[in-house]
Amino acid sequence: MTGIAVVLPAGETVVSRLVTAPEEPWAVMALAHGAGAGMTHPFLAGAAEAAAGAGIAVVRFQFPYLEAGRRMPGPAAHAIATWAAVAAAVAVEFPGVPLVAAGKSYGGRMASMAAAEGAIAPDALVYLGYPLHPPGKSEALRVAHLPAVTAPQLFVSGSADPFVQPLADLEAAVASCPDAQLHLIDRGGHSFEVAGARRDAAEVGASLMPDIAGWLRTRLGRPSG
Repeated sequence: MTGIAVVLPAGETVVSRLVTAPEEPWAVMALAHGAGAGMTHPFLAGAAEAAAGAGIAVVRFQFPYLEAGRRMPGPAAHAIATWAAVAAAVAVEFPGVPLVAAGKSYGGRMASMAAAEGAIAPDALVYLGYPLHPPGKSEALRVAHLPAVTAPQLFVSGSADPFVQPLADLEAAVASCPDAQLHLIDRGGHSFEVAGARRDAAEVGASLMPDIAGWLRTRLGRPSG
């Protein structure tokens, strides 16, 4: 594990990262954690292993608040600065390899904000459970910046996720983007758990990657293999 330096208003800090990579990746995915769980969460570990098996390198990383031992996310500007630092570090480590900015819930939303502001310029973005609004507060939509993201976006959401109800609001948000697609997991919750189907988090994370890898191959112009 090596760190990535992030410049914040209070000074420079270093966040941890984990790299899971095949020998010759055709894409590299920077994968951010959700608000309440770090980069070692089994869901992300399972997703990273499955992505590497499909030829995609994965760089998982921590946001500064979690690195410092705090439970609540800091200012969005700190997360955006972290995304910028991660994208720059990934470009050095994997030169010429297409960059995919991805994240679980909060981590994905912060990637979209970084892309909308021009802090990062990924070749594609993948959101694993985009938190459209807080549960039960459908009026508090977090979508105003999404049309400013020009790179292809894939929204992977559970159809029963309380963060995206009603689904019509999520569909409208996706439709507002220049280039976006929605992939629904039938009966899936916010972490893609399905009632009555007992699977561990690593298995759930891994199960999403075949469809994501297929979409990325199409959007990035990579041959299937």
